[in-house]
Amino acid sequence: MPLEESQYPRDWLRIAERDWRRIGQAIDDGDADEAGFWLQQAVEKFLKAYLLSKGWALRKIHDLEVLVNEAGQRKPEIGRYAKACRKISGYYIAERYPLLDSPGLTLDEVCHSRDEVAQLIELIRQEFV
Repeated sequence: MPLEESQYPRDWLRIAERDWRRIGQAIDDGDADEAGFWLQQAVEKFLKAYLLSKGWALRKIHDLEVLVNEAGQRKPEIGRYAKACRKISGYYIAERYPLLDSPGLTLDEVCHSRDEVAQLIELIRQEFV
């Protein structure tokens, strides 16, 4: 019997916070691919937490651009992070699948992307205060 994912926004927020901390650990280890993966995972879970808190029906989706656009329909200022989310979505694939001729992710790219979405994360956190 397959496990069922939680429908509770705070469960998603708790795991998102854990993944957000993992980004820093991976950066400290010098592992850009892992840091990028955790960045994608954290943003995905923060967005799902937010959407679930607004009555969204949970879907198995990893595309951050889709999630941020759906969240932006509920809170327009979230929509301005679509470009950053589009880029970060690619970090998931880079870590999980072997890509030919991929130049690889750098720590600078991950740190820049993390900085780009830091205010998005704060906007979402404020929904749960």
